[in-house]
Amino acid sequence: MREIRSAEITEKVAKLAQEANFYLNDDLLNALDKAAEEEISEPGRYILEQIKENAQIAASENVPVCQDTGVAVVFIKIGNDVHLDGDLYEAIEAGIRKGYSEGYLRKSIVADPLSRQNTGDNTPAIIHTEIVPGDQLEIVIAPKGGGSENMSRITMLKPGDGKTGVKDFVIETIEKAGANACPPLVVGVGIGGNFEKSAYLAKKSLLRDLDDHHADPEIAKFEAELLEAINKTGIGPQGMGGRTTALAVKIEVFATHIAQLPVAVNLNCHAARHKKIII
Repeated sequence: MREIRSAEITEKVAKLAQEANFYLNDDLLNALDKAAEEEISEPGRYILEQIKENAQIAASENVPVCQDTGVAVVFIKIGNDVHLDGDLYEAIEAGIRKGYSEGYLRKSIVADPLSRQNTGDNTPAIIHTEIVPGDQLEIVIAPKGGGSENMSRITMLKPGDGKTGVKDFVIETIEKAGANACPPLVVGVGIGGNFEKSAYLAKKSLLRDLDDHHADPEIAKFEAELLEAINKTGIGPQGMGGRTTALAVKIEVFATHIAQLPVAVNLNCHAARHKKIII
């Protein structure tokens, strides 16, 4: 059994909250470089260059890449040989409060979705927890902005709709989003499970490296097929036209009921922010 102190978790979360908002990951920066080289639309290429410059300024000056510093979405993997000296969720919430306050990050959370009173510290976070073998604690923070999240969708297809139905729904979601989700996008797709599981799968898929491939060759092939179809829509960077509507498509699947085919599409703008640490 290994003990991890709550105070350490709070400090690590506070640091991750800021880093996730200040620094884009290398896989994303490389994808933007490649997109800028290949983009045939002059306005689209200009926008991609502006996005790259924005990322450089944010990193050099330790300021957010976007004014919307998002909902703090936290993914936890806790080893079954880990013992905490306090409450895990309280430690995470304290870290979010500290990180958003000290990093001068915008506080965007309202306590009640109807009365709309801001909590003032960007809590509560949305926390997903897995128990895994081992004595380590993995923390991933993925700030999720409102614009791209608002254009995300979920549907319950009929089993007979099959792969074609999934593809049609994904493309329809992209076309309805247009410029509102701030393309170029990273597109997460969750297929299977049930209503809430498919949404979780779509969200979790956005944590994958942009240049990886799904372990199942058929799913990897479907990711590539969807990416090609999305980029043929011509929406382009910031909706100004071009071939770079999405940088990547990531799919996660799960077993489902014989009468169901749940599909969720979670859109992320080009700033697919997430940072990880293992304690």
